[in-house]
Amino acid sequence: MFEFIRTHQRLMQFLLLLFIFPSFAFFGLEGYSRLTDGDNAVAKVAGQTITKEEWDAAHRQQLERMRQAYGNQFDTKLFDTPEARRAILENLIAQRALGAEVVASKLVVPDQALQQSILQIPGLTKPDGTFDNDQYRVLLAAQGLTPKGYEASLRREMALQQLNAAIQNTAFAPRTVADNLSNLNDQERTVQMLNFKPESYASQVKVTDEMLKAYYDKNGKRFETPEQASIEYVVLDGAAVAAQSQVTDDDIKSYYEQNQKLYSTEEQRRASHILIAVKKDAPAADKAAAKAKAEGLVAQLRKNPGDFAKLAKANSQDPGSAENGGDLGFFGHGAMVKPFEDAAFGLKQGEISDPVESDFGYHVIQVTGIKPASVKPLDSVKDEIAGEIKKQIAAKKYSEMADQFNNLVYENGDSLKAVSDKLKLKIQTATGVTRAPNPAAGAAPYNNAKFLTALFTDDVIKSKHNTEAVQVAPNTLVAGRISEYKPVTVRPFEDVKADVQKVVLQQEEQALATKAGQARLAELQAKDDGAGFSDAKVVSRVKAEGWNEEAFTAVMKVDAAKLPAYTGVEMPGLGYQIYRVTKVEQPKTVDAARRKTEQEQIAGALSQQEALAYLGYLREKAKTKLLKGAASVSADDAAK
Repeated sequence: MFEFIRTHQRLMQFLLLLFIFPSFAFFGLEGYSRLTDGDNAVAKVAGQTITKEEWDAAHRQQLERMRQAYGNQFDTKLFDTPEARRAILENLIAQRALGAEVVASKLVVPDQALQQSILQIPGLTKPDGTFDNDQYRVLLAAQGLTPKGYEASLRREMALQQLNAAIQNTAFAPRTVADNLSNLNDQERTVQMLNFKPESYASQVKVTDEMLKAYYDKNGKRFETPEQASIEYVVLDGAAVAAQSQVTDDDIKSYYEQNQKLYSTEEQRRASHILIAVKKDAPAADKAAAKAKAEGLVAQLRKNPGDFAKLAKANSQDPGSAENGGDLGFFGHGAMVKPFEDAAFGLKQGEISDPVESDFGYHVIQVTGIKPASVKPLDSVKDEIAGEIKKQIAAKKYSEMADQFNNLVYENGDSLKAVSDKLKLKIQTATGVTRAPNPAAGAAPYNNAKFLTALFTDDVIKSKHNTEAVQVAPNTLVAGRISEYKPVTVRPFEDVKADVQKVVLQQEEQALATKAGQARLAELQAKDDGAGFSDAKVVSRVKAEGWNEEAFTAVMKVDAAKLPAYTGVEMPGLGYQIYRVTKVEQPKTVDAARRKTEQEQIAGALSQQEALAYLGYLREKAKTKLLKGAASVSADDAAK
């Protein structure tokens, strides 16, 4: 059980996500008292109707959740099935049944518990430890929520969790059950192998032409040459439009003058500081003391400027810079608080400021470097500006050219020359194009599923017409035609006879090896004989590296009541393997941490089972009915 969970984590995640447990907020919580009827109803639970719109919304939310979790690895087809949609409907039904039970049981979430839950939301605590009510409202508003609506929804969710916990927390894994399962997991078996290799029987195989022809006739699809085409195509995209956009020197100069800030670097300063910290609202006496200390440091530094780093390390209360001798690196305008910035940009290099007051306290500042403002010369950015102008022109020109592209492809239905000449687009070619995208072709414009669907139609194949203009990416249109088409063909028998002979020979050798192995297995099961077996190896469910799954399963399932015990496994292409189990024992030491995890897994599985059984009871109690809408939608999905 544990090995299955470990090796099928993606599958387990998928299955668990289709159930309501343990999170009731997976699809969001609905009000308990809403009643709507109509032709779009798919189910009724405790007098409440679930509509097709709600079902569709839940499906979209799940797809989005999984897309965010798995990114490019997520395959929407996994959830776009009648089975997955039905599981989502079951989830919605579970929510309503649980919600009805919450109401019937009069479960109430106290205001204090609700408040504690909200206080645990990250980012809602001020520096002084108080709740930031303004930030709370801002966060909710960003999600289109109000405090009243959110708190009502949260209260419902907590009530559902309370009901669920009352059931799930009653489940436990008996120690003896957990120990027995863990013992099976740890159990070690000492095994030897006897291998009957196919090649050992090559001399016994007699392959005739009749055998080869029979195999060829039966497995014709293996010798098919797939349908493919040689094509011509044209692409209209931003690059093609930009290539036709002319930019003059005057255009470049005008753009440069209007956007000079883009090519300018403002003056930057490097400074070190010593901070004597004091709060903005501190008593006047504290502020005076801090200022006096800062003035004393200024006096020392004016006499010995070289001591700045040493005094910063000893006195500065800015942990971010004190250990670096107060060094803050280079910075521009807007990087520092205004009083600090004004002072730093008003000093000469090497000069030390008087104490500068900010919200953090008093700063003693020394400017250690100055990078003057600079502007890149026009010649150095000319090509960059030309490219940017072309992009802007292309963006405006693309829609106009796209209309022309569509019209020319349609009006000149059996040639791409007109669209090529008019829009100055290169006619490109490709060979070996198939109905499905070819990974080897990568992101080539013609290797797009939508374009290939348009290309492999009867009109394009038989009549040699152009495809329609197909958008394969934002601002990218492709049209094409087939110049040569090769339908699916079966390679002649004589061309593939040598390949067929190899396959048939291997099959016959495998059959003889299996027959011999099974005969030997029967003899060994009647009378033990260890001759010819390999050296012994120890295998367990937690130490199965290097084992074929089928062989491993057979070894672990063999009845070990009487040893030695034998089992055999046919391994296609590798022959037949007999396994001799000579010893079964428990390891002298066990992994206590792993056993604890296993016990938790067992308890979790039992908890899920208890919860699902309770949910089944609640469905019946709530008089759940699937309506015609559910059946018709499932049928529609199946038809797709």
